[in-house]
This record gives sequence, structure tokens and C-alpha cells, in this order.
Amino acid sequence: MVHRFPCDHPALDFVGTLRGRRFEGPLEMLDGPAALDAWFRESKLIDAGPPASVPDLTSAIALRESIYALVAVRLFGDVRNDTDVAMLNEYARPVPGVVELTPAGRRVEATARQGLSMVARAAIELLGGPDVELLKECQRPECNQVFIDRSRGFRREWCSMTTCGNKVKGATYRARQRGNLAPAN
Repeated sequence: MVHRFPCDHPALDFVGTLRGRRFEGPLEMLDGPAALDAWFRESKLIDAGPPASVPDLTSAIALRESIYALVAVRLFGDVRNDTDVAMLNEYARPVPGVVELTPAGRRVEATARQGLSMVARAAIELLGGPDVELLKECQRPECNQVFIDRSRGFRREWCSMTTCGNKVKGATYRARQRGNLAPAN
């Protein structure tokens, strides 16, 4: 698996394909059409379809950045750009892929453009629904993945305990063992 899916939400996981976006030298995970195809397969949005093209990749990155800009409005109070809203709505309009029930289970066949429609629709549901109030950014300094905090007390700090949470807790433990950090109360 090439991509990470810590958020359990297709639009937020898609935004996470640019890792460390607010730091110098972010890591672009959608570095070619094949990476976009891999993201669709690994996310389980699309099981089969024609390969993505360079224009599909360009569209995917534009959509991703519009979704992030709209999430940043909610998280940081950034100014909302109507162009981002228009782009999100435009990408949501096409009919999503064909869903079939097969002997092996659910199967989705779609083009990259239809897959982007599915991501845009998920973003609209998130940004226009009650979960928008639960958006948070991972508190690990090297990560800025956005996630939905459904924890009791709204106290979740990391996009994923298995990645960022373990790294932060491990670093804190090691610092405490070296005597560089006061014990937690």
C-alpha cells in the first residue's frame, strides 16, 4: 500500500495525499497518474476502470487543493474563496462510478473523473453537514493531516494513534527517560 488512510473519510484522506503541506518541501503522494490510480484502488472507491491520465492528475490536485482550502476556512478562519466552492460543486456533478454486487462483493467501475466526483461528493457531505464541527488537525509537528474527532470529550490529538500518536508518545517517553522532560501529571 502506497497511500495512508488515517481519517476513514475519503475527502480528508485525499487531502492527505500532500503530506506536510504547511512545511518546507511537502511530500506529494500523487506524483503521477499511476499514483492516482493506486489511491483510488487503495481507498476502495474504485475497483476497476481505465487508467488515469496526466489531465486527470492535474484535475485531482486542483480538486484536492480546493477541498483543503475549504477545510482551512473551518479550521483556521481562512477567507473562503468562491472559486473553491464552484470547483467542488463542478467536480461533484458527474455521475459517480457504476456500483455492482458481484459474487465477490461490492465492485465499483469508474473513470478517474468519476472517482473525483465521488471524492467531491464526500467533501460536500462533510463540509455541509454536522461533522464539519468535528474537524481537527493532527498535533504531531511533522503532520498536518485533517481528521474528524469523534472521541468522547473532543480530545483526540492525532490523525491516527498507530502512526502519529505512537510517534509522539514514543518521543515523549524517550525524552522523559533522558531526563529532558518533566513527568506528566
